[in-house]
Amino acid sequence: MRLGMIIDYSGGFAETVELLQEYERNGLELVAIPEAYSFDAVSQLGYIAARTEKLELMSAIFQIYTRTPSLTAMTAAGLDFVSGGRFTLGLGASGPQVIEGFHGVKYDAPLGRTREVIEICRQVWQRQPVEYRGRHYTVPLTKDDGGSGLGKPLKIINHPVRNEIPISVAALGPKNVALVAELANGWQPLFFHPHKAQRAWGESLEEGFAKRDPALGELDIQLQIAFHLGEPSPEAVQAIRNQLALYIGGMGARDKNFYNQLARRYGYESEAAEIQDLYLDGRKAEAAAAVPDDLVDAVSLLGDEDAVRQHVVDLHAAGVRTLLLNPLAATDEEKVAQVRRLSEIVAETSS
Repeated sequence: MRLGMIIDYSGGFAETVELLQEYERNGLELVAIPEAYSFDAVSQLGYIAARTEKLELMSAIFQIYTRTPSLTAMTAAGLDFVSGGRFTLGLGASGPQVIEGFHGVKYDAPLGRTREVIEICRQVWQRQPVEYRGRHYTVPLTKDDGGSGLGKPLKIINHPVRNEIPISVAALGPKNVALVAELANGWQPLFFHPHKAQRAWGESLEEGFAKRDPALGELDIQLQIAFHLGEPSPEAVQAIRNQLALYIGGMGARDKNFYNQLARRYGYESEAAEIQDLYLDGRKAEAAAAVPDDLVDAVSLLGDEDAVRQHVVDLHAAGVRTLLLNPLAATDEEKVAQVRRLSEIVAETSS
């Protein structure tokens, strides 16, 4: 299991980057940058690439609607070039609030679009003239497709550092997870419960693995997780509760909330309904209080060394191979020290 870190786009970026070499000396192997309706992730990834030599880089995530498939491929190839082959392309559909509310793009067919983006990216990186006829993307456009008729298949001018850049996909729904298991190198599930993951996604993973190209290797589950070694502050635990309440209760309409549906598949049917009712009624504090304690514990990495060690074992048994940490310690020095100790615990559990 490797240790990574997700750098929050809402603040603290510069301070964290200043410490990256120290984190790397203490066991950190990967840095992931999210992209919501924030600063773009590409600028920050390029900056980190210039400031580091060995740390792997990943987008977590590029939204599939906000770039054309070919631009997504070009961007990934560019980041892989400036980092010397250290980049993983993290993709995801995001949700209608961001895609329609911020970008003004129709949020449709996330499953089909994800498949087609992946297939077109891999054509680009292989330096094939891009010719693609999908349900959602057609390259190049012809007169029959409403184009000018002047387009012709083109291949990327540059030679990518790698012709197979790893692709990781954020997915929660059963059909999306089946697609990930079939096509992707990595999977970024949010709020991953190691003891209930099989219940939520077991059939989907089996369906996808049955179609998977063996050359893709093992699916790397890359898990964003809040981390604190020792007793965390009440404020830190409350922040986790608040995030769960936001996603389960308010991230989407009542019948179109992927996170609420996931909580229900985990077995929290009544709790998910209550959290959503409270949150949508504006009673956010009560919604956070309604989040089950065992769900908070399962989707975070908190506690003394014995508790953290057992949780690492459980996560590994459930297929997690990369931890994208959100350290909750109060100071940078404590965060670095805790990452170092976690690195030692992970090594101990795998020996």
